[in-house]
Amino acid sequence: MKLDYLQAIKRVDEARGAWIMHGQEPLLEQNLLDAFRKSWQNHSIERQRYDLNNVGEWKNVFNALNSLSLFSEHLAIEVHGNIKPDANALKQLKQYIQHNEHNLLLVIMPKQDSSSLKSSFFQTVEANGVVVPLTAHYPQDRQRILSLEAEKIGVQLQQDAWTWLEQHHEHNMLAAKNSLMRVADTFPDLSSIGIEQLKACLQDQSRYSTFDLSDSLIQGNLSQSIKIFQYLIESGEPSSLILWTISKEMRLLMQLFEQPQNALQIGIWKNKVSSYQQALRRLNPQQFLSWPALLLRIDASIKGMSNENPNHLIQQAIAELCGKTLFLS
Repeated sequence: MKLDYLQAIKRVDEARGAWIMHGQEPLLEQNLLDAFRKSWQNHSIERQRYDLNNVGEWKNVFNALNSLSLFSEHLAIEVHGNIKPDANALKQLKQYIQHNEHNLLLVIMPKQDSSSLKSSFFQTVEANGVVVPLTAHYPQDRQRILSLEAEKIGVQLQQDAWTWLEQHHEHNMLAAKNSLMRVADTFPDLSSIGIEQLKACLQDQSRYSTFDLSDSLIQGNLSQSIKIFQYLIESGEPSSLILWTISKEMRLLMQLFEQPQNALQIGIWKNKVSSYQQALRRLNPQQFLSWPALLLRIDASIKGMSNENPNHLIQQAIAELCGKTLFLS
């Protein structure tokens, strides 16, 4: 079946079998992933993550899904990448769906074109599991989602303020959510926020955003990227969102290297294609091999699962994206 974001987030606790999430809305992806991970933790479900670099790695995914977990009765496998299963892996997928009712395969992919959505992989999961497009095409859908985010932090916007917020961020919901958080910090005692308060708050505080960081990283400007990173940390930007930005850019560059003719299909905006192509010419593809492990180390450090300093590791990743290396051994 196909579920939209709001339907999907209500069914996280009951998710089993196979799910695919695909799209270009980082807020929706991050919220759903956070909801899944919290649910797995609450229900003592073991989580494993796989970042696919080639189609042969699907074998590892299905081997894990079909194995008994040593740590819990149920297992959740989180798969990131834009590599669909081949015929053999698709056969394993069908066997898994038919015979394993307790585990969960959650596949997170970038935006897919119409031909990908008609592929055997998507058709199989849609017929036997759940496909969630991470999109919100209409203003009422975006406002409904952002209203839920506002409720979490105790912010209520007047209708004209909602309209201005969307236009200000060009319908980017992650940036809009970050602005709502700034509004909550700036006007903690106001029950209703209008345009004037919104403008005053954002014009005063939003000097840099994660989107500025993305642009600087792709341009290879290390000093500017570190400056933006430090500003974001000082202004209270969650490290997990900064990590999401870095991992997105790394993933896009790795995918563009593998599929140089498919820039638009893998999720690069048309007006940004040349910048990514220039970044590829600047970078050594051998660096890509170390990126997945570095991202996992950053994720673990942010969650307190290691003794490494997350800010140092994030700066190392920033340098890698800019074609430099920090902390040489």
